[in-house]
Amino acid sequence: MYNLQVASNQFQILKSTVFTATTTVSVYLLTPVLSPELPKNRIAIVIFYFAVLFALLSWRYIYVFFLASHRFVQNVVLICDQNQVEELVLGLENVDPHYKIIGFVNSDSVCEKDLDFHYVKQIKKENLEDFVINHNVAEIVIASQKTDGITADLYQQLLHLLQSGNIIREYTQVYESKTQRIPVQYIARDFYRFFPFSRSNNNKLYLLLARVLEFFFSSVGLLICMVLIPFISLANLLGNKGKLFYTQERVGKNGDVFKIYKFRTMVENSEANGAVFATASDKRITPFGKFMRKSRIDELPQFFNVLIGDMAVIGPRPERPFFVTEIAQIMPFYETRHVIKPGLTGWAQVNYSYGESIEESLIKLQYDLYYIKHRSIFLDLSITFKTITTIVFYRGQ
Repeated sequence: MYNLQVASNQFQILKSTVFTATTTVSVYLLTPVLSPELPKNRIAIVIFYFAVLFALLSWRYIYVFFLASHRFVQNVVLICDQNQVEELVLGLENVDPHYKIIGFVNSDSVCEKDLDFHYVKQIKKENLEDFVINHNVAEIVIASQKTDGITADLYQQLLHLLQSGNIIREYTQVYESKTQRIPVQYIARDFYRFFPFSRSNNNKLYLLLARVLEFFFSSVGLLICMVLIPFISLANLLGNKGKLFYTQERVGKNGDVFKIYKFRTMVENSEANGAVFATASDKRITPFGKFMRKSRIDELPQFFNVLIGDMAVIGPRPERPFFVTEIAQIMPFYETRHVIKPGLTGWAQVNYSYGESIEESLIKLQYDLYYIKHRSIFLDLSITFKTITTIVFYRGQ
């Protein structure tokens, strides 16, 4: 609720506040040992609930209307090629409603035809400095990939604005901070100049701690798996009618291929006609298989892969060799995912739905690269908590 995207949405405020108040009061009711003794007059509990709810709602609406609404609106000017305008404007404003692109400078030296995109006004290069001053522009974002469009006059204006204290940023930096993804589609082959790997990838203390925790979680996970196997076997016999376990080749760290273990969720011989992407409403998934996927029970055997070191608990999801070869031919940097171990869960899994196509694989790749770049104990904790809520609220794929 401290995310401005949530704070600006009244429905999300109401939803989150009700959830918070309900959780708080429920914890109070369900922990009589730690909480004060329940009052004899139970109406006090109802009053307590509405007091908490009213206090939280009041503060939230005060925060939105008097603090957040105006202070965090940023007027932005975009410098880009004309054919980029629509995609860039929608891409940024969809993720942050307070980020208002009010004008753009066409840096395409070939096409000088005036074009306004909705409310986004085209600014002539010679008028940029005056426009920024007169419209209270907070930030100038440069997304042009053609340096010849940055004329000497435009460069001088940008230099004057920078000296005056105006913020000038490169589009990939803005995109990354707003979406928490790496915009590989806007970066050329010199990608590694913009992509310093997280120090945690080579930090021995971090890697040792991660391995100890992986050993602990995989041991607990396999213990739970063993307890559930008799029940899953019976349900599989009735609902899936076939083998209980399913193995498949996946690509791991450094491109090494390993066998992944799962409970079978699809009909047998589901790929008789060749490998295809699984989809959220895949007809090959059995009714019991759908339950296992939603609850993530089908992934419990993968703790064995974690235990023997093929996988980590957190990392990019391992993909099949066939799809890796196919996607790598289309997407630059796809195989960069393989610099760390694949994981049971990851930044892409908790932020995006099931990847059902090449286009959706690109979005998941952006999240995976963001994780590799910013990998840390705090990001791991965030992924862990989001994964737990996915399981608890039955939001698996």
